[in-house]
Amino acid sequence: MFSTISYKNKIALVAVCLSAVMLGLEITSIPSILPTLKSLLPADFQQLQWIMNAYTIAMCSVLVATGALADRFGRKRIFIAGITVFAIASLICGLAGSATVLIAARFLQGLSAAAMLSCQVAVLSHQFQNGNERGVAFATWGIVFGLGLGFGPIVGGIILELASWQWVFLIHVVIAALTLLLAKKGVTESSNPNAGRMDFGGMITLSLSVFGLVYLITQGHESGLSSDVGMFILVGSIVSLLLFIVIENKVKHPMFDFSAFKVRNFSGALFGASGMNFSFWPFVIYFPIYLQSVLGYSAIMSGLTVLALTLPTIIVPPYAERMLLKKGAGFVIPLGLFTISAGFVAIWFAVTMPSTSWLTLLPGCLIAGVGLGLTNTPVTNTATGSLPPERAGMASGMEFSARMISLAVNIAIMGLVLVQGVAVGLADTLPLSGAQIEVLAGAIAAGNVTAAQSFGVSSDLATNILTTGFSWLVLYGAISALILGLAAAVTCERKHRTEIDKSISVTAK
Repeated sequence: MFSTISYKNKIALVAVCLSAVMLGLEITSIPSILPTLKSLLPADFQQLQWIMNAYTIAMCSVLVATGALADRFGRKRIFIAGITVFAIASLICGLAGSATVLIAARFLQGLSAAAMLSCQVAVLSHQFQNGNERGVAFATWGIVFGLGLGFGPIVGGIILELASWQWVFLIHVVIAALTLLLAKKGVTESSNPNAGRMDFGGMITLSLSVFGLVYLITQGHESGLSSDVGMFILVGSIVSLLLFIVIENKVKHPMFDFSAFKVRNFSGALFGASGMNFSFWPFVIYFPIYLQSVLGYSAIMSGLTVLALTLPTIIVPPYAERMLLKKGAGFVIPLGLFTISAGFVAIWFAVTMPSTSWLTLLPGCLIAGVGLGLTNTPVTNTATGSLPPERAGMASGMEFSARMISLAVNIAIMGLVLVQGVAVGLADTLPLSGAQIEVLAGAIAAGNVTAAQSFGVSSDLATNILTTGFSWLVLYGAISALILGLAAAVTCERKHRTEIDKSISVTAK
């Protein structure tokens, strides 16, 4: 399968995959070290939230902007710059002596991660234009990116047990150095030959609106939407978004081309990209809480159980690409999301059973993983292939913005659903005040079931209530994937009707 790929392209593929591993690990390995940071750094609850969210907030804010920069100034150049800054930021994270420094370094990590992420697919699209090579490249990248996210909890747990929390960050300095050498040797420079003046107005207004949205969802509870600060950020975000729409419809070379939404397969691909992150990936972050706090599994055992979610992505993507060629995006992408939804329904049944174990969870995990494998690479291939090749950077930026914005939003929403489920369970069983329920629900939802004892709640009762909250979360994931699967089915074309669509299907082979 890899024998037909040239030596230089193999090196480029390894560089892209290594950068994908770093991005994934920095999202899902961090939750496993938060309890350690709380006591050793030290950091309070608010700071721990910022350590987790600063990376995603920064990445979402500039993702499309870095895609536009890559189109204009060169994808290899921006890719290498992103890798370099990511290494520096990771070093600062590992050497941080305070929560403030770590949060600032995590924000810098997110900015540089956006540069790498927006270039990954653009590099693959430009460098792998042969049909067979392109299919192998995208399938490999999809598998590796998925494994980076899926292995994050177990990697974080292993590093914490064998070394220290600092090495969760410092390991990326080593990986980044290798990635940098491979990128310089293997990646071919490319850019948009028709790029005009930079759309700085669009870059700034979109970044501000996304930053405000993600901030309000992840941190808005601190001040509340009704406060002066909350209202200021909300109004500022809405104004920035409206200005962005006006600017993008007036400039000659927009960074976010709204005309792209007229291409049905591109719009359907964005529904698919969002669907995975309304369900699958944020669930990976919360799943270990249930496994460790309810089932009592160790960090390593929990990681192995989570691995069942991503294991099918090693096998399914090549078949998904062939299915994309034969059936089209209108069949494969909805099928993938419906399969994810079915997997979550199976997990929900397993969670609500009287006796739950990794064995009863396994079927649902595998089904959901198959759904992800059917969705992941066809979404990217369809999104980038639906637009002209010279706009690959913009296409990948728009697609990954849909992925990462929906991921950031749903990390917060799933956390809210989990807390509310726990709060309802507490209110139904205990005579506590609203303030007490809010504090206790947050602690239990984070997996700290022993904290309930200070309120006179037994650990067994707290565990049962946490199970109820987790079942809400799983049901949310199932419904979200189903709704977005229906949206993708309605939006995507069932057949390739134009010459461009035919060429897309060939490159997807």
